[in-house]
Amino acid sequence: MLLKKGGGMLRINDTELICLKNITHAYATGASNQAVLHDVSFSISRGQSCAIVGPSGSGKSTLLNLIGLLDEPTSGCVLLAGKDMSLTNEESRAIARNRIIGFVFQSFNLLPRLNALDNVALPLLYRGVSQQQARQAAMKQLVRVGLASHHHHRPADMSGGQRQRVAIARALVGEPAILLADEPTGNLDSQTAQEIIELLLTLNREYGTTLVVVTHDTSIANRMVRCIKVCDGRV
Repeated sequence: MLLKKGGGMLRINDTELICLKNITHAYATGASNQAVLHDVSFSISRGQSCAIVGPSGSGKSTLLNLIGLLDEPTSGCVLLAGKDMSLTNEESRAIARNRIIGFVFQSFNLLPRLNALDNVALPLLYRGVSQQQARQAAMKQLVRVGLASHHHHRPADMSGGQRQRVAIARALVGEPAILLADEPTGNLDSQTAQEIIELLLTLNREYGTTLVVVTHDTSIANRMVRCIKVCDGRV
């Protein structure tokens, strides 16, 4: 599969799907900059499940935001399937976020006034897909996560685990090559958390979606094929 817009073609079937090279990232704090990541380099293969672990403030979520093109490194480069995304314009980065990356957050980020079906369909509507086609694709994903019977429910009418399943369905509706999850079980009880992780791993195994999970839970990290530990901004 190819993605072409602005900055050229991006092949998302290459073996080395994610590659970070000499990444440094700093935030402006008044008159100075506070470094969060220091010379970080690693790669993640297509279809791999990977945990990013480390103490609070270590740079885990910053790392995920860089992979997800939500932020840009101060120096170094983020490559997706060999393409340096720092050389692309914002339009191309936005297209990549919408089409090849799915996001799952701790706080679900569902729109309260929309039902489950329309929450899941939303990314496709942003692409310009018709409402009918978007809803058909959304229902397919709700079936995949076991929530077809809740398609008309709004977030307030669902449990935390059900809301997270809707969020996962929304992340998958565009059939992304990469699924990024930032503490996806942080607001869930232990049993529901295990169910959500099992769902993510099943999607990874059955559909080959590359899965990257930021977590502080070692039991979750141990379920992944690979674990990257971040400490004081270094891998």
